[in-house]
Amino acid sequence: MELSILDLVPVRVGQTTSDSFAASREIVQAADALGYTRYWLAEHHNMPAIASTMPGAELMYLGHGTERIRLGSGGVMLPNHAPLAVAELFSLLAAVYGDRIDLGIGRAPGTDPITSAAMRGHLGEGRMVDREGRTVDPVEQFPQHVIDTLSLMTPEGMRVPLHGGREHVLRATPAAAPGTRPLLWLLGSSGYSARLAAELGMPYVFANHFAAGATTGMKIYRDNFTPGSYGDKPRTFVTVNAVVSETLEEAQLRSEPFLLQMASLRTGGAMGPLRLAGDDVRSVMTDQQRMVGEEMAENWIIGDPDTAAAQLEELAGRFDVDEIMIQPVAGAMEGEDIRRDPGRVRTLELLASKILS
Repeated sequence: MELSILDLVPVRVGQTTSDSFAASREIVQAADALGYTRYWLAEHHNMPAIASTMPGAELMYLGHGTERIRLGSGGVMLPNHAPLAVAELFSLLAAVYGDRIDLGIGRAPGTDPITSAAMRGHLGEGRMVDREGRTVDPVEQFPQHVIDTLSLMTPEGMRVPLHGGREHVLRATPAAAPGTRPLLWLLGSSGYSARLAAELGMPYVFANHFAAGATTGMKIYRDNFTPGSYGDKPRTFVTVNAVVSETLEEAQLRSEPFLLQMASLRTGGAMGPLRLAGDDVRSVMTDQQRMVGEEMAENWIIGDPDTAAAQLEELAGRFDVDEIMIQPVAGAMEGEDIRRDPGRVRTLELLASKILS
């Protein structure tokens, strides 16, 4: 079984954005050395506990010094961006890192409605309109924007029809090296993305780390898959949150800061930087948040190395995949280096020792 990494570049109490990226730099370097298949960054905006806002730009820094691991987005929220801008950035990454760039694309905004409006130019008097002046919703244009992004990164480029029968050719990069085109993945947490990925013949990932329904999503994708330029068979894996320590007790302790964040999000509570594991997080966690967190934790991988490895094998078998992407969510403890994440690194090391060795 292959293992991969999803990173939100978490921000904990006392950290700056710079500190968080220093810690994630250690994560990707460890993953590269340990034999993980991919390292993907998420896109979120205006969230106190998440520093990853622009995966493409961040990968240019975080990927430096890696040798073999695939680098990608999990994902770029396409309605927030122009397809050409996305295609140019990831083609630039491919020019630097060669044939190990993944472009995972999602449809959700990755933020709250007000910030989403700001990302899309809808705040105040600003609004996106078509030629007739009608307001345009980028979410409704998502399927076409996916197709446009695919076209822009091909050697032939995208042909835009003009008046008089003329065409204008757009390309994401002037001279791509052979075999370095980014591999596109469609991400989703519903049947919509599963059907679109199947229709376009694209690889597909279900966001199992935060949404239910992976079994249904996978079935829709596999049953409706149409062979295309990315192959004649469905290509997929699932994601899961993971905290692995030498003992179950430590794993449970380190899981609590992120569980509090997720419970707060679900119950409408205030969100801030991640608390430290132990007394810091327990001093603010309510009984309701603990109850919600414990329910959510049933779908996480939390435990010692042997137990966690067995759970991952069971997960792979349940969804019939040979790759699992883990989001390492082990919290930090009092006194640990502010520019490191020992719990997250240890999660990678312990899983690699059982599955990748």
